[in-house]
Amino acid sequence: MLTKEQIKESLEGVLVPAVKRSIVGLNMVREVAISDKRVRVTLASTGLIVGAQDWIKNKAKEAIETLPEVNEVEVIFTDAKPIELNKVEHIIAVMSGKGGVGKSLIASLTAVSLKRKSYDVGILDADITGPSIPKMFGIDTRPGGSESGILPVLSRSGIEMISINLLLPSEDDAVIWRGPLIGKAITQFWEEVLWGKLDYLIVDLPPGTADAPLTVMQSLPISGVIIVFTPQDLTAMIVRKAVRMAQKMDKPILGVVENMAYLYVPEIDERIELFGRSRGEEMARAACAPFLGQLPLDPELAKLCDEGNVERYQAEILDNLSESLAKQVPVTRI
Repeated sequence: MLTKEQIKESLEGVLVPAVKRSIVGLNMVREVAISDKRVRVTLASTGLIVGAQDWIKNKAKEAIETLPEVNEVEVIFTDAKPIELNKVEHIIAVMSGKGGVGKSLIASLTAVSLKRKSYDVGILDADITGPSIPKMFGIDTRPGGSESGILPVLSRSGIEMISINLLLPSEDDAVIWRGPLIGKAITQFWEEVLWGKLDYLIVDLPPGTADAPLTVMQSLPISGVIIVFTPQDLTAMIVRKAVRMAQKMDKPILGVVENMAYLYVPEIDERIELFGRSRGEEMARAACAPFLGQLPLDPELAKLCDEGNVERYQAEILDNLSESLAKQVPVTRI
């Protein structure tokens, strides 16, 4: 006997051209009706131009017609807002008290680490005035979409992504906006982008504790926060402010990461702490959260980021990140 589950499984292979992700993964299958070997499927038209709708309609019909006990297939489209389709289980914000500590790098590596564990992952680049996520992933493709919604861009390993830099005429253009406009852009990235079904959405916050981080904390259902810092005394003091902000907003701190912790010199087999002694355990105690690990000053990592190949980086901290997050904010797949 033909079931709705069988039909949805057959539609897993129907990809949205601009995203290269299935209509099932983007949660665009709204209704499946079966009657006397006749199947009627209702899909959301969100973010699709007319040509894409026609292509998806034909592919969906072809996929369903291969199933036994199917004599007739009808595929129709209905309107829906992206926010109605998005099913994101956990949103993790990556923040710091100041700029220049590698927050965007840790956000990128967090997404990479979770993707390697076969989770469905996205990155929302909320650092509107200093977006660097696309550069690290080697992405310069403009997001697709229509008046009904924006389609994210997919990285090489399959991480969904949206960033203001992907919408600018040139990646060198400056975003000279006041706080309310920045806050509105962040909200639009959450409400008007078709993320679909995701296990984790990583949000790269701008530095500090002002308008933009506040917008994210208040507007998005944050599951937890990762705090990034470097060993200097000044940075440690300022990062404590970010910790206090997260605590006051009742957002759990999932862990702290120490970036630029040391420089390893293989010729003498020695670690040199260029910015002072490690403060990882100290910051973890201050945040009442796990110490997720250290990231060194690594020329190989810098090279990969410059080349747009951050997804190729290998390090022990990536396993620590994914394992700790999966334990603290586990995914429940039904």
